[in-house]
Amino acid sequence: MKVINTQSIPIKLWLNKIDSGAMAQARNLADFPFAFHHVAIMPDAHKGYGMPIGGVLATRDVVIPNAVGVDIGCGMVAVQTTVRNLQKAVVKQILDKLRQVVPVGFNHHKEAQAVHQMPWISQKLDIVQQEFENARKQLGTLGGGNHFIEIQKGDDGYIWLMVHSGSRNLGYKTAKYYNTLAKKKKKEYKNQIPAAWQLDYFPLHSQEAENYLAEMNYCIDFALANRRLMMERFMDIFAEFCEAPRVDFSTPINIAHNYAAREHHFGKKVVVHRKGATSAKKGEMGIIPGSQGDFSYIVEGKGNPESFKSCSHGAGRKMGRKAARRRLNYSDEVYKLKIRGIVHSLHHKKDLDEASGAYKDIDTVMKNQQNLVKIKVKLTPLGVIKG
Repeated sequence: MKVINTQSIPIKLWLNKIDSGAMAQARNLADFPFAFHHVAIMPDAHKGYGMPIGGVLATRDVVIPNAVGVDIGCGMVAVQTTVRNLQKAVVKQILDKLRQVVPVGFNHHKEAQAVHQMPWISQKLDIVQQEFENARKQLGTLGGGNHFIEIQKGDDGYIWLMVHSGSRNLGYKTAKYYNTLAKKKKKEYKNQIPAAWQLDYFPLHSQEAENYLAEMNYCIDFALANRRLMMERFMDIFAEFCEAPRVDFSTPINIAHNYAAREHHFGKKVVVHRKGATSAKKGEMGIIPGSQGDFSYIVEGKGNPESFKSCSHGAGRKMGRKAARRRLNYSDEVYKLKIRGIVHSLHHKKDLDEASGAYKDIDTVMKNQQNLVKIKVKLTPLGVIKG
């Protein structure tokens, strides 16, 4: 852990190198008047909107929509199967069938999914209720960007299934509405934060904060329901193509990495914002995926208070999407996947933004957070669907 003490509160970093944009944002967080104790920057950190992705910020008295981000509740689910080996041809068959069932990218279901599969609305939620019917068609869909569905072989000897997805347009609309509202309320809240920081907030005692947190929590529940439904369909298809007379599945490991939560740290009640960071309480099971074609890890949290009991949410980007398409060599990236026998999703040069070369080395990321998590299972990719 590296500590920077040049700002109002310390910045604690679990990485040796950080891009200048993310570092500038970390300094802004450390000078944010409601920031508490210190700012924690995870080893996968890179520049985001307002706050580095891979950042953890605790605040007193306020909540910041942009410190959660637009894909509220985005997270991972992983399941261990009782299958020990899978031929490449079968991996391809499973993924081909899955593409017929799970829409990816901007696509969604033509028919709304069953109402009972949606989280229950227990109070008035303006944005959620406006978007509810559209969200029913997006339930059980992957989305785009870095979201994926993957079949993996664990060093425990078993095949694992993993899904990374978020709250789709519901989370985006909710985040956009409340971040815009926070900007409009600057004068009322006597908010002196520079607009360039992109850290507009709601005081916790305000009705706007209550509304945002309620809608944010619904989006978290929706994101969970979304990946749970995909995983259920994934398991059904997986069992269909396996030769074993019976396939059993473990209890799913589920973890979110874009949210704000009321927690207790360093003797105070605070709001912890995790943006591209996951909870890693002592004994808590988590998931840290690598890039396409790289290892992923099932981990157990160590409950380190210095990271607000958090860890990274993945490998983290080392170059932006446009830079990746411009700088990476398509043939080289495909070759790296081909020699490892991975059924991959690099089909065009435009897919290079999700090539492994666009991401940090996952083993370095894991080494940098040895005091945050303990590795339980190392997972090697066999086949992947990207959004």
